[in-house]
Amino acid sequence: MDSSALKVYWRPGCSSCVKVKEFLSGLGVAYQSINVSAEPQAMDELRALGVRTVPVVARGSEYVFAQELADVSRFIGREVAFRRLAAPELVEKWLTVLDAAQRHVMQVPFEGLGERATPGRDRSIRDLAYHIYQVADAFLQAVDEGKEDLTAIYNAPPPAAVRTPEDIRQYGAGVTARLRQWWAGVQDRSCSGTLLTYYGAQPLHHVLERCVWHSAQHARQIIAVLERSGIAADAPLTDQDYAGLPMPAGLWE
Repeated sequence: MDSSALKVYWRPGCSSCVKVKEFLSGLGVAYQSINVSAEPQAMDELRALGVRTVPVVARGSEYVFAQELADVSRFIGREVAFRRLAAPELVEKWLTVLDAAQRHVMQVPFEGLGERATPGRDRSIRDLAYHIYQVADAFLQAVDEGKEDLTAIYNAPPPAAVRTPEDIRQYGAGVTARLRQWWAGVQDRSCSGTLLTYYGAQPLHHVLERCVWHSAQHARQIIAVLERSGIAADAPLTDQDYAGLPMPAGLWE
């Protein structure tokens, strides 16, 4: 591995991958872009570092997970100010996104669920729609049960029994109800605590923010999938729904 070049390991359709590349480009930071879906051998480089997921920003044998851009900014030695919505606003937007995604998955034709959501990555529309709710499921398991490896939860394939849009909608409805229940019981509405994750101890507020825009980006992708098939999304999410979320400008890459 070149010890001087900054490298970004990513794959198509990954929300945090799109975001970190835009973040670095916006700062004028040069990097080598490595698509692990197109270059499977690149995962061997990551495994040599003890890493099994992307996005990752690396220089030589040093690396940082790119799920939290504040960690990336420290890694590259750049001071960046981040403006974040308050936790109540984030939860309100998350619930809006999760409710909308339930409507939209019901518009996906059953016969289209197995099609690839985007070229260059082996992720079906079924998997993508389910993943929107896996993100929230992983967050809830982290805050309620102390699960640190969020990716093991939200990157797991859907159960074989999940075959239809209604199956996905039901899963989504259950996760959304759990999120509402969790929020109703939260006393510290600033979410000022700390949460242990696979990418380190993080402010709970920051993890909440990332999970909200993570779901929102994939919900946005489902709307694009519908539009690609000539289907107008039922009450689509709007710029106002996304306002204040640090979502990437790009959709897939």
